[in-house]
Amino acid sequence: MPEVSEAQVLAALRTVPDPDLGKDLVTLNMIKNVRICDGNVAFIVELTTPACPMKAKIEADCRAAVGEIPGVKGIKIELTANVVARRPQGGKIIPKVKHVIAVASGKGGVGKSTVATNLAIALAQSGARVGLMDADVYGPTIPMLLGLEDEHLEQTAERQADGNVISKIAPAERHGVSCVSMGFLVEPGQPVVWRGPMLGKVVNQFLGDVAWGELDYLLVDLPPGTGDVTMTLSESIPLSGAVIVMTPQDVASSIAVKSLRAFQKLNVPILGIIENMAYFVAPDTGNTYYIFGRGGGQDAAEELKVPFLGRIPLDIPTREASDCGEPVLISDPEGAQSQIFHEVAGKLAQQISIQARKFRPLNVM
Repeated sequence: MPEVSEAQVLAALRTVPDPDLGKDLVTLNMIKNVRICDGNVAFIVELTTPACPMKAKIEADCRAAVGEIPGVKGIKIELTANVVARRPQGGKIIPKVKHVIAVASGKGGVGKSTVATNLAIALAQSGARVGLMDADVYGPTIPMLLGLEDEHLEQTAERQADGNVISKIAPAERHGVSCVSMGFLVEPGQPVVWRGPMLGKVVNQFLGDVAWGELDYLLVDLPPGTGDVTMTLSESIPLSGAVIVMTPQDVASSIAVKSLRAFQKLNVPILGIIENMAYFVAPDTGNTYYIFGRGGGQDAAEELKVPFLGRIPLDIPTREASDCGEPVLISDPEGAQSQIFHEVAGKLAQQISIQARKFRPLNVM
């Protein structure tokens, strides 16, 4: 039986491309720690995100490629992940945050905050370090969705890169997600009556004065439309991209397109469109109803040549779980709705990795 060499293993893996990045795994520096013992081959595949939706295909392709080498008796593959940061990442304000993603909508009432919350939890459940910033100052709903309505933010000490220790706001945590919201700072039922400049100050405070720590993804739940908060966020830090949440009907589609174009004018990459409340499956009959129209999100994505990340159905248990402060990914983790959120989160992470490679040379370790 011929001996197997590391060079043979790497040569075989050079034939395995990353389906999204278009280059082979060896060139992308995704193959680590190749070990060979008596014909048994082991190595690590370091994915660009723990939420990678193509991990099963990548593993199968690696196994098939290495299995063609004469003398190979067994193959052991370990899948790990190292989220590739956009360069520059969070900048001086949040230098330890690899990606900041704006979750936006053209109008209110499309379920944007529910989508943002469940996407954050789905990414955290995949193994990523995730934060959720509720930037909807006038209508903060993230505390209610996470069951944190009685939470109060406290101060914590954080050591800076220069060695100095400063006081910062400690974010609340629930379900593996770090969170900050104006809802933690005002009494329940009390309105926030501020002019535009104050909104910008809150955004900068939530970015720079919060001890976010090391995060792979920071999702920012924006208020509807394209106002002061959106502009302040885009100007304060380099965003990895924006996600547009919309419902399928024509009027919502036309307004969502305006929000999307606003981000394009601000030179923010569009990571994709999510169609929420896309359809309703009647629990008694199983019949599917397209209450708000059909296909508007995908049509908009195709017209504007941006990714379509998926359809999320209108679901009564999801609404009930949100009202109780326990997102559906926690209340029904094995349910169909939870699986859809995981799929959409995986596609989002996929697009973030693709965008990150456009701003990061392949030889950067």
